[in-house]
Amino acid sequence: MSLTLLYRGKNVRFSMKLNKLHWLSALTAFAMISGFIVHLIATANDIPQNPTYSMSDLPNTADPKINSQVTAVTMKLAELQSQVLRLNALGDRLAEEASIPESEFNFQQFPSSGGPMLQSDEDKPKSLAELLLSISTLEESLEHEEKQLKMLESLSFGHHIENTRYLSGRPITKGWLSSYFGVRKDPFNGKPAMHKGVDFAGSENADIIATASGVVSWAGDRYGYGQLIEINHGDGLKTRYGHNKKIEVSVGDVVNKGQVIAKMGSTGRSTGPHVHYEILRNNRQIDPTKYVYRKAKK
Repeated sequence: MSLTLLYRGKNVRFSMKLNKLHWLSALTAFAMISGFIVHLIATANDIPQNPTYSMSDLPNTADPKINSQVTAVTMKLAELQSQVLRLNALGDRLAEEASIPESEFNFQQFPSSGGPMLQSDEDKPKSLAELLLSISTLEESLEHEEKQLKMLESLSFGHHIENTRYLSGRPITKGWLSSYFGVRKDPFNGKPAMHKGVDFAGSENADIIATASGVVSWAGDRYGYGQLIEINHGDGLKTRYGHNKKIEVSVGDVVNKGQVIAKMGSTGRSTGPHVHYEILRNNRQIDPTKYVYRKAKK
């Protein structure tokens, strides 16, 4: 899937394609385009660079038609200023989400420019009517670019959600794998029993973390599990974290991958501090081992 972004103005045409492998490059290029638009507004000969506009800054005349045009230009300038601020805010958010260093790109600063000065063919002063028409055209371009930025933000947000709901890694920050999935000797009666998860041992009060983003569907005591947390990750996948000493989340909470959700304990049917970790697909426990050693998406 690709997204084509176009900007026409000053006889310059920009075009880029956005796909899943190059969305970061598209963001950087699009940010430069938006910065160029801001630069055009601030450096236009007929538009003052002072961001604050008022009727006192513009010529006054007894001609009602001229006064009407001046008022229209003033209102358009104020609208453009608001649109530029929205574009800056969107650009800042996208740059932050894409981890673009502020030293490399800053929406609050004009892009660097230079080169030899060439005489323009458009030195003739514009009438108020012509200026109003130019501003309206630029306003339409800004509205288009704002929609494109919002679309890009939506795509990047979807990319982020898809990565964080990807099950991978251990449910602990410190500790070791102490028991695997499958038949084992029951620690209480010594008889063979099916163990439908894996255990990670560690120190009491050690952090228990979510292995993917999702919604908490259980947070409380449950027979055999002690203090249990269950998280629904969508697509039929759930994770369970048992024997906690303290639960840090509630049912209905949205949790992020890597978020601390509990403190390690030994509640329920347990012989010592550990977390019993299960993965369920369509409400049936599966072996979590391959997910534990799975690398996270970036």
